[in-house]
Amino acid sequence: MGEAKRRKTRISQDPDQELVFPNLKDIPLTKGQARAIYNWTTRGAWAGIILLAIVWVVIRFVGPALGWWHLVG
Repeated sequence: MGEAKRRKTRISQDPDQELVFPNLKDIPLTKGQARAIYNWTTRGAWAGIILLAIVWVVIRFVGPALGWWHLVG
């Protein structure tokens, strides 16, 4: 196979189907799958940060304002 044909077949393949670790056949993770995992974990991290902020506001301000508990100190 000539160099031009090799380049053409390599370019025509979907880049999302390319393996992240081509030498490790035990980990068949494609770049598209890695991107999806990254997006899910980023979304989950932001959800955790927002949930933590909401819980802090409830514990620090809403609870004492409604008389649910009293802050010490």
